[in-house]
Amino acid sequence: MADDKELKSKGKNKKTKNEKSFRKIKRNHSWISILIFTITLFLVGALGYAFVDFFFLYAVETKIAAEYDSISYMSRLYDNHKSDNYDLLDEEGRLYFIKDKDGNIIYQKGEITASEEAKSVFFDFEENKINVYLDKNDEYIYVNNEGSLMFDYFKFIKSIRYDKDGVLYVGDRTIEHDELVEYGDKIGIDSNEIDVHVGIDDERYKESMNAINDVVSAELPLWISIDLRDGNELVAKAYVRINVRDVALFTILAIVVAVIIFLVFIVVVANVIGGFIRQRRITNFFFTDQVTKGRNWMWFKDRSDQLLRKKKNAKNKYAVINFVFVKYKTFCLCHSVTEGEEVLKKVNDWMESSIEKKELVAHVTNSNFAMLLRYVDADDLDIRIKTLIKELEQIDTEHKFAFQAGVNKIDVSKDENGRFVKRKNIDIEQEYNNACAARATFGTSEDSGVAYFDEKLVEEQKWIDMVQEKQQQALDNEEFMVYYQPKYDPKTNELRGAEALIRWQSPDYGFVSPGRIIPIFEKNGFITEIDHYMIQHVAKDQKAWLDKGFKCVPVSVNVSRAHFIESDLAEQIRDMIDKVGTPHNLIEIELTESAFFDDKNAMISTIEKLKSYGFSVSMDDFGSGYSSLNSLKDMPLDVLKLDAEFFRGENSGERGEIVVTEAIKLAKSLNMRTVAEGVEIKEQVDFLAEQGCDMIQGYYFAKPMPKDEYEARMSET
Repeated sequence: MADDKELKSKGKNKKTKNEKSFRKIKRNHSWISILIFTITLFLVGALGYAFVDFFFLYAVETKIAAEYDSISYMSRLYDNHKSDNYDLLDEEGRLYFIKDKDGNIIYQKGEITASEEAKSVFFDFEENKINVYLDKNDEYIYVNNEGSLMFDYFKFIKSIRYDKDGVLYVGDRTIEHDELVEYGDKIGIDSNEIDVHVGIDDERYKESMNAINDVVSAELPLWISIDLRDGNELVAKAYVRINVRDVALFTILAIVVAVIIFLVFIVVVANVIGGFIRQRRITNFFFTDQVTKGRNWMWFKDRSDQLLRKKKNAKNKYAVINFVFVKYKTFCLCHSVTEGEEVLKKVNDWMESSIEKKELVAHVTNSNFAMLLRYVDADDLDIRIKTLIKELEQIDTEHKFAFQAGVNKIDVSKDENGRFVKRKNIDIEQEYNNACAARATFGTSEDSGVAYFDEKLVEEQKWIDMVQEKQQQALDNEEFMVYYQPKYDPKTNELRGAEALIRWQSPDYGFVSPGRIIPIFEKNGFITEIDHYMIQHVAKDQKAWLDKGFKCVPVSVNVSRAHFIESDLAEQIRDMIDKVGTPHNLIEIELTESAFFDDKNAMISTIEKLKSYGFSVSMDDFGSGYSSLNSLKDMPLDVLKLDAEFFRGENSGERGEIVVTEAIKLAKSLNMRTVAEGVEIKEQVDFLAEQGCDMIQGYYFAKPMPKDEYEARMSET
């Protein structure tokens, strides 16, 4: 259980890493550009606004400064003359009033429109403060929360208007249309600007513009307060004069800032769009199969996970399919890789045209495709897949192709309330692997077909995994048992030899037959370790029996074809047996006929070496292949074992007897001994004895038995 949890944990970690990789690939980083754009736009806008506001406020404060100097001059006149005669102040032509210490007005000139309460405000850029009274009739100059004097430029701009009756309003002034006409032949005015079109020479144009600037202006009032030496307070009316030039200058500044902001906007938007396009291209490239130009495994995995995990798809049944183009490599060998890839593209295009919306197909590797199909009825799914295979078999009129499909069905599941359960833990890699396992059941078959994944396949795979996990431990603990099956002379019933066979006595799984483990060992390469194990144990047993005084007979040991890629195989066998001290003539090396299909020269060299060291060499399963006679011609063998199939089935009658008879004659002609295996009835024994067969191995005489039982058999001779 702990191992299972560890494997699941590793699988989950791998899955998480893969998902992270997919997210990195798909992740769109344009939000960074959008964020930068927003921040940049805000900063540029804020800086632009601050720039316009700064320079306009600077202009306003410059005008107020001039007014402040004039009013300061009035205060000095008052302080220097100290008289109740206010004529000197009146001569300045400015509206003003004087308050005493108690706030009573002791003198005034003109109408007082100042607010009741004075405010202390920052005036110039040295952060000096002055006391001011805002004008009751003015709405453009105000004091902000920080105590700074502010001018509402945009509000003022909006106040300039020209009505249908020919009256121009600028700020709080009203200007008759006739005042302007004399300076130009046409004047067009809207809510934001004044356009003057004149048909006169340059000098008169300048005069006209100056006159218009003088007329079209606004004098915004502000009451400035200055403390007098005697404790009284002088409050005089100041005017901030805003004319057309001021409006034009700062309007241009505002337009320039707006243009800059617009350009920044265009640049960033272009960058964002470019980012989207680049991301799309990268994603498409990464998820595109370079052979078929369709989708690849990465895309299939990502989209399959999305589809299967969606809550709305929990009610749908799906099938993951491993679709294989059989003999694709052979086609490429006979034609070319380029032509093979063209066929793959045709297959991919056909499969894409056959699927419905929310179904997927992708080229995985070489001749493998992955499909995700939605189905309602299992029989309909089977018909659909077989129909697709038939169509693809005829996709090329000049060739007949074959296709195999392994199908893993993903059913729906419901909770106790009958609601469909979301597949939040689905692993498409595992599901596709199950489909591949189903397809693998076709083995070496090259015919088209459909195979379905079921629990039997799961159990078989678990068994394979368990065997591979336990194989080295079993070897180290000597859990593998050597069984011996005797070989008898059919004429004298005398023991003439034996074959060593392996069995597994597992502490966890009990007695395991060789058919359940040998194919696994041959596939994963562990069979070479088994070969060494068997040779060593047979040599030890033979030596022990010799020491006990038994009349030992040769024992054949199977050596896998995988071993014959080693050029020093004969030396390895010799050294192992010499280490034990067993005579070489008591060990027979048995090769399967299929081994002769590999490197023939290496095989002949190894056989010759073994024979030179005193070992006998036999061919097992003669007659089960298609090159037996050719093998006999080239291989210097000592023993020929006739395959058990000669004595079974429909062809074991007269025709079978003819073949066996001639095979025995052929072996004798080549100075080879013969062994018939799989013999089970007396009639077969009598026939083989009559034909001169040297030994018989089969259930008629004895089944494979443990070492102790075989030893008892030897003691009987």
